Amino acid sequence: MMKDDVPGSGIQDSTKPLDTQQHFAIPGTGIQSLLPNGDSASPTSEEVTKLYKKRWVIVFLFSAYSLCNAFQWLQYGIISNIFIQYYDVSSLTIDWLSMAYMITYIPLLFPVAWLLDIRGLRVIALIGSGLNCLGAWIKTGSARPDLYGVTLCGQLVCAVGQVFILGMPSRIASVWFSTSEVSTACSIGVFGNQLGVAVGFLLPPVLIPNIEDKALLSHHISIMFYGTAAIASVLFILVIFVFQDSPPKPPSLAQAMLQNTPESDYSYKRSILRLLRNRNFILLVVSYGLNTGAFYSLSTLLNRMITEHYPGEEVNAGRIGLTITVAGMGGALITGLWLDRTKTYRQTTLGVYILSVIGMVIFTFILNLGKLWAVFITAGTLGFFMTGYLPLGFEFAAELTHPECEGTSSGLLNVSAQVFGLIFTMIQGQILESFGVLPGNLFLCSFLLVGAVITAFIKADLRRQRANQEAARNPLAADWARGVGYGSA
Repeated sequence: MMKDDVPGSGIQDSTKPLDTQQHFAIPGTGIQSLLPNGDSASPTSEEVTKLYKKRWVIVFLFSAYSLCNAFQWLQYGIISNIFIQYYDVSSLTIDWLSMAYMITYIPLLFPVAWLLDIRGLRVIALIGSGLNCLGAWIKTGSARPDLYGVTLCGQLVCAVGQVFILGMPSRIASVWFSTSEVSTACSIGVFGNQLGVAVGFLLPPVLIPNIEDKALLSHHISIMFYGTAAIASVLFILVIFVFQDSPPKPPSLAQAMLQNTPESDYSYKRSILRLLRNRNFILLVVSYGLNTGAFYSLSTLLNRMITEHYPGEEVNAGRIGLTITVAGMGGALITGLWLDRTKTYRQTTLGVYILSVIGMVIFTFILNLGKLWAVFITAGTLGFFMTGYLPLGFEFAAELTHPECEGTSSGLLNVSAQVFGLIFTMIQGQILESFGVLPGNLFLCSFLLVGAVITAFIKADLRRQRANQEAARNPLAADWARGVGYGSA
């Protein structure tokens, strides 16, 4: 876990005899430390913590390069019929350009989460934005019908970069933002990824027309690839010069106490084992994976769903995807603000999940009625709840697992999402080929219902909130957070 240098942290005071020191349990963490007995200093949280304006620069810069990476995920799938013709490959081969993002995440999560613990936010941001930039430039060399292998290589590099991006929002929120802002900040971090998905739905159908002339098609594809690479390069340069690991002072007492935990008290392996033994967190991992995996499958196969019922409507397929995602961004921001005000994590998560199930059922049966305007409305409703759920999962996980590293808990959520996304995309794709759109969407509805039932069994064990409340009431905790603790038990 990355630690800031805080005066007095982890240093044994040899001038005080052992009987003048006492054990102190950090509220809500299970960690114990030694504090000087009878120390009269009782600093306020304002003396220990501070908020910096740069926190907004950090979270919006992260959102920007997350946007660019998410755009590259969907730039093929939303016009899959065009790329199938252009590269002369099967629909499954094009689907693998999307599924590459899912399959690379699974083996790389734990190494990246460990690196985030050890080296902190800046190193992860540099690697993530750098790989995103490199992958974009590789793809600029693939705008030829015989170079599918090059475009797959570039997509795989971007997919590896995604592993360094997806787990960041909750960690940035905790390291830079106060307890009254963490849910909003996490929503903004997720907002960038969702906006990238929205742009990925919108721009490719506009930039790349469905035409037979492959030479002209290569020109249009090159414009998209070079534009993406230029933007990715600017964002990488900004990360190099602007992105900072952590503020000089922590934003909350809970974060201050984590930063003052001696390195010897932290074990990444023990942290993983504690997470795997946390029943509520494991239930959330499964339910989050089912919801987000369904969204990944829906996003990947949306073009095929729409064009089957509305032939030649590739542009409107992109606009429907845009509607889903923009509505979801609104849902994410509203739920983030709501959580910061109410802290009703379990109730809000369950309510949004149930409404996601209802939205998916309505979307499934509206799709084949031949009325595009109705599809737009139901898609927006579905998106508001289904993609609005994403930051809820991150923040609920951070509450259930405090004081474990947010990058690890959110990483496990994302692994679940990638696994279910990969499975759902492959199975639903085959159902679409063999039986049609309706059975494929009913397949997703059934698993969303299972996820809602699982969510109902999660208990609201809000450890981060409890740690902040107890620390604010306990002057010894404030002393410890300030950096006057003396070693570890």
